[in-house]
Amino acid sequence: MSTPLLTTKLHTPPVRPELVSRPRLIELLSEGLERKLTLVSAAAGYGKTTLVAEWLGSLTSPSTWLTLDEGDNDPLRFVSYLIAALKKVDDSIGLGAQTFLATPQPPPMETMLALLINDIAAAPCPFVLVLDEYDTIHAEPIHEAVDFLIEHQPEQLRLVLVTRQDPPLHLPRLRVRRHLLEIGEADLRFTVDEARGFLCQALGLDLDSRVIDALEARTEGWIAGLQLAALSVRGRSAESIAEFVELFSGSHRHVLDYLAAEVLARQSDEMQEFLRDTSILDRFTAPLCDALTGRSDSREILRQLDQGNLFLIPLDDQRKWHRYHRLFADFLRTELQAQARASLHASASRWLVATDLLPEDRKASYSKKRCPISYYWLDHAKKTATLKGVLATSRAAMTRIAAGDLNGDGSMDILYTGGVFTKGQDTQIHVLFGKVKNVPGVKAVAAK
Repeated sequence: MSTPLLTTKLHTPPVRPELVSRPRLIELLSEGLERKLTLVSAAAGYGKTTLVAEWLGSLTSPSTWLTLDEGDNDPLRFVSYLIAALKKVDDSIGLGAQTFLATPQPPPMETMLALLINDIAAAPCPFVLVLDEYDTIHAEPIHEAVDFLIEHQPEQLRLVLVTRQDPPLHLPRLRVRRHLLEIGEADLRFTVDEARGFLCQALGLDLDSRVIDALEARTEGWIAGLQLAALSVRGRSAESIAEFVELFSGSHRHVLDYLAAEVLARQSDEMQEFLRDTSILDRFTAPLCDALTGRSDSREILRQLDQGNLFLIPLDDQRKWHRYHRLFADFLRTELQAQARASLHASASRWLVATDLLPEDRKASYSKKRCPISYYWLDHAKKTATLKGVLATSRAAMTRIAAGDLNGDGSMDILYTGGVFTKGQDTQIHVLFGKVKNVPGVKAVAAK
């Protein structure tokens, strides 16, 4: 006896009452009707499913929906659900394929897909098929089947894939042929106006515009982050809300719970370790990650993270330098022990010195929002322009530290190397270093 199909997998999700209408993205999705495939790909919590469900409600043409899960990696089960979804548009679709499915030895997948494609081509009007949670599919035969469907796609069908990571389909070929519309994290992030509508109108919060601006900046438009923050500000006074927003980070309990369950737990142990180790960096490139982790394949790991939409933000068009979403980086750092942090900071410093990237090191080291913070004064900086910047920053930073400003409750690691500056300049820094190393919470090391 065959397992019955779950009809709930075939239901288009209802539009929630707290929906913030996003006309700019609705219009973009409608433009995708001119393409074979629309790919909506982003990390958890960016409102992908909600957006596509809202868009379908605005269409006059028919649509059908299939929410995929791990069980659909079985080819016969996948085809069975695909036929069921297509039948919601036209009951005549899939009759021949269903007959084959009932036989003891069904024919190859391509044969059944050919029958389905012919049936779709005979449909009386165009329609949209949405495959949601496509990231749960990892079986190569399913990816090959979807590629085959797209390659031979009739005019009556427009396919939409909703996923947390880019699928291993022939996307480059579709891009070149202009058959692909892509909507990613950069498109899905809430603008300030959308964040205001979400927090004040949809969720009914009475928030000052400065608070909304600060929350949008801290979450970088991540919708789930805004919603988690909203859970914590309900019922607070204006003063308490302002204080909460100032401290809101990836270490907040709601954010921790969400990212731990929805993001980190889905990664392999090896990937989790890579994410944690590299989270100490404000920005990074593959060779720096290799030096930090002891790996030799960080370029491939970063490619996987980028493809998997794991809160990785490229900082250049060549995708050489990256950073993590701020809340995600905060969350990952909570997973690191203090001793591990110190060792990782030291490895990063050595690499930056050896590759003459001291300016990047200064930018990371003097970030006022990181705790613990590492300050490094390095004797590799030989160029006059660099020396002037190091001297000014070193003097200002160590003066502040000597005055007791540790910028939080964390420790500080200070690496000071003499002989960097001219004799008079070096003496000034040396005197300050002598004061700094006695400040509680500071671990100061004078390297030779």
